[in-house]
Amino acid sequence: MPSTPIADLAQLLAGMAPELQPGTWAWCTLPPGTPAGDVDAGATMRESEGLTVVVAEALARDRGWPMAFRSAWITLRVHSDLAAVGLTAAFARALADAGIACNVVAGVHHDHLFVPVDRAGDALAALRALQA
Repeated sequence: MPSTPIADLAQLLAGMAPELQPGTWAWCTLPPGTPAGDVDAGATMRESEGLTVVVAEALARDRGWPMAFRSAWITLRVHSDLAAVGLTAAFARALADAGIACNVVAGVHHDHLFVPVDRAGDALAALRALQA
């Protein structure tokens, strides 16, 4: 049974439960009209410059796609309401205070944070401190 989305900021922060996903994720732009075919992307965003895909680094390498950013993927396990106010600002501030870049993709159920690969452990520590 699906959980009910949470909008209360205190509950969101207390329940973040950041979880590091396996692997390294590559951010790539495919030129307009490039067939993405059977790409198993973690995320996509259509822009005027092309289709941004977030894929496993090995897939990007295999396809010869230039990588704009290599990242670790952290999922906040709390079921955040898409209309909730303050969660993104709170974790963005905690990560910024630790000097960690973060790109965020919001799904219907969870927020997904993409941070530099070499800062994944630091990001988890900052998020867990915020959760506490």
